[in-house]
Amino acid sequence: MKPGKFISLEGVDGAGKSTHLDYLAGKIRARGVELVVTREPGGTPLGEKLRALLLNDPMQPDTELLLMYAARAEHVAAVIKPALTRGAWVLSDRFADASYAYQCGGRSIDATRLESLESWTLSGFKPDLTLLFDVSAEVAEARRAQARAADRFEKEQADFFNRVREAYLHRAKSEPGRIRVVDASHSIESIRAELDQIMEAL
Repeated sequence: MKPGKFISLEGVDGAGKSTHLDYLAGKIRARGVELVVTREPGGTPLGEKLRALLLNDPMQPDTELLLMYAARAEHVAAVIKPALTRGAWVLSDRFADASYAYQCGGRSIDATRLESLESWTLSGFKPDLTLLFDVSAEVAEARRAQARAADRFEKEQADFFNRVREAYLHRAKSEPGRIRVVDASHSIESIRAELDQIMEAL
């Protein structure tokens, strides 16, 4: 059986990931491919409980990072790898790049701590493709202001999101073969045309 593909969507809060995730899911399913749509933190019963804590309860940055990887380890073992093994595709709203951006970039945690956790819990496992939806902190903030009530991350200040964005772009430069940067300030129609090209190549 041909193994499935794992695609993750990344970007600062307000970049429009959810809108584009729904569009991509429709395109993939239209090809007759089994698709698992999931998210991080979350994706499993345990992960969703940890998500509630992470998005709402105050905690130390190291605690936040450890809980993220606890949820991720469960997610990979219980959902992502089994789906890929049976030939399904997986589309995830965030994955490990988010921790590099939010915990290392935003929270300024030493990257060596994250690297140790990645080595232990993921053993080199990464998405086949990561779509990084990039917008300025100002544009993202304006979009978040029109959305639902803000969670603990979304309430952070502009300098936090500037660090998150910079970390994402640094990650993209280090792995250009996997991470595709999409200018999310463009119109939805323009972004979808670009996504169509990327997916056709995949």
